[in-house]
Amino acid sequence: MEKSEIKGFIAKRVAKELKDGDVVNLGIGLPTLVPKYLSPDIHVTLQSENGIIGTGTVSDENRDPVHVVDAGGSPSAVSNAGCFIDSATSFGLIRGGHVDATILGGLEVDEEGSLSNWIIPGKKMPGMGGAMDLLVGAKNVIVAMEHTAKGNPKILKKCKLPYTAVKCITKIITEMGVMEVTDKGLLLTEYNPEFTVEQIQAATEATLIISPDLKSMI
Repeated sequence: MEKSEIKGFIAKRVAKELKDGDVVNLGIGLPTLVPKYLSPDIHVTLQSENGIIGTGTVSDENRDPVHVVDAGGSPSAVSNAGCFIDSATSFGLIRGGHVDATILGGLEVDEEGSLSNWIIPGKKMPGMGGAMDLLVGAKNVIVAMEHTAKGNPKILKKCKLPYTAVKCITKIITEMGVMEVTDKGLLLTEYNPEFTVEQIQAATEATLIISPDLKSMI
């Protein structure tokens, strides 16, 4: 698979996880690509933890980079039915279990469903953001990320980087496959036909359980 195709491929598969009427929080980066791949009959409400309900698409007509930004600090907009709320209310929604799904990137995940995605020791970062709250507050936690980093596995037996939260992930989706987190480990339920199951396991430190109903991602 061409490097330029990977993020779009992952986002397209993640979009299939969302249901009509869902309240969804998107992490920065790859997750923000997901809405463009939603089926026309699927309508979701995008929530940004810094206080936007109904995040809209930025265009030349509504661009206001000074006053309206998303949780990552990028220019954002509000849909016609959207609104602004204060941070206390926003995190009340998240911690109260009112967010149906959150889609986040990851630096590392492990076979227990734990995630490290907020800091690499020794490197500057803008802040931890709302990921910790989302991971324990959202009903469905999907990690959307590339399977490896510079050829090194990102799906590990145990995370090496500082945790964002532990035993919190529902599903991991990469360009190689779809893995569900179970109490027995990571269950590979779908695979990209461009890779063999053996290649997927070789790129994964954690031991994968192969579903008897394994099917193609495509």
